[in-house]
Amino acid sequence: MQERENFQSRLGFILVSAGCAIGIGNVWKFPFVTGENGGGIFVLFYLLFLVIMGVPVMSMELAVGRASRRSTVESFRALEKPGSKWHLHGWACIVGNTLLMMYYTTVAGWMFGYFIKYVTGVFDGVAMESVDGIYNTLLASPIEMIVYMVIVVIGGFAVCSGGVKNGLEKVTKVMMLCLLLLIIVLGIHSVLLPGAGKGLKFYLLPSLEAVEKNGLRKVIVAAMNQAFFTLSLGIGSMAIFGSYMSKDKTLVSESVTICALDTFVAVMSGLIIFPACFSYNVQPDAGPSLIFYTLPKVFANMSLGRIWGSLFFLFMTFASFSTVTAVFENLIAAGMDTFGWSRKQSVLLNCLVILVASIPCVLGFNLLKDVHIIGARGVLDSEDFLVSNILLPVGALIYLLFCVTKWGWGFDKYLEECNTGTGIRMPRAFKPYFRYVVPVLILVILLEGLR
Repeated sequence: MQERENFQSRLGFILVSAGCAIGIGNVWKFPFVTGENGGGIFVLFYLLFLVIMGVPVMSMELAVGRASRRSTVESFRALEKPGSKWHLHGWACIVGNTLLMMYYTTVAGWMFGYFIKYVTGVFDGVAMESVDGIYNTLLASPIEMIVYMVIVVIGGFAVCSGGVKNGLEKVTKVMMLCLLLLIIVLGIHSVLLPGAGKGLKFYLLPSLEAVEKNGLRKVIVAAMNQAFFTLSLGIGSMAIFGSYMSKDKTLVSESVTICALDTFVAVMSGLIIFPACFSYNVQPDAGPSLIFYTLPKVFANMSLGRIWGSLFFLFMTFASFSTVTAVFENLIAAGMDTFGWSRKQSVLLNCLVILVASIPCVLGFNLLKDVHIIGARGVLDSEDFLVSNILLPVGALIYLLFCVTKWGWGFDKYLEECNTGTGIRMPRAFKPYFRYVVPVLILVILLEGLR
């Protein structure tokens, strides 16, 4: 077994882990779901589920990584009882991380592509009715999308080739600090726009009307889903960084800090989007249309729109690229630990796999646009469904059961690892809650996702 690297600083660990959790969904999903489901009421439920479900499961992933000092497959092997098969989930984690990157690299490529378009003035003087055509033209061009995807993939693996300290940590620290600065600047600018108050009211003021319209059950389930999926738990994304971290702080403290950063970015994204949309009478929509159809129309109306558009898509590029590099590190570490490859070998082999495996998603919007894999879903939606609706909740359930049942690692060992260091401690009294309530919450998320 090769000598294990460590993070150079606690800040590095926090920013890299938060960078993994902070992704495109924070920006295009959280604000809309919040506005649609009662504003402040939804946010309160979201924060509740983050505390009672997100933080515990994150602490378990981190505990498995820190106690084993190994990547996905080998972490289970190191901690499981002889003869048990928990390590099979490690292979599912590798599949999940690979599948995630098969479409996430394409979406990250879109963000980078739009940043380039704004910087080079492609949107200058474009009529409002022509804005949509720029995105449609991008989707129809496999060559252009492949170029952006390749840049993201090679750039991501180039960062990881430098190792944890000199590659991933060094680059991500700068990128995440820039991301946080950008989001504050964009947020302040947005809330100071004329008429921004309507957007703030829609976004954050508690709305009993919205709750009555949607039903309390839908609001609660939406908050539970958002709290769970925003952290990308279940496929070892956090466990790998646990394997590189020190034992100075308790894992509850670190989990709370990561969740707080993730939530800050999500909430601030809404402060950027809704005031701007309402200020220019552009109706906000969910999903990719918000980013590529709606917001460019806002920037087209805005004074210095080219600059603000460039800054926004630079922010989106950082948000997506931080996730890409974090997941790449998971795959690289798995190759090193499981197969004994050197970092250079693992980088090259994984880079080739991801480059080839990402092509179907790119083609799914043009040459393969009529191909449906799961029901009426195209390539990207099918890959996302497998990861988000199946692998994440099932994986989180497996990590949970591994940490709290006698058949797995066991609650006592998890608790000892979780409470090592200074900071917030996990009470032993929570054991029944972890064993009987949290699994039910995760099953609800799984079943809702399969509906």
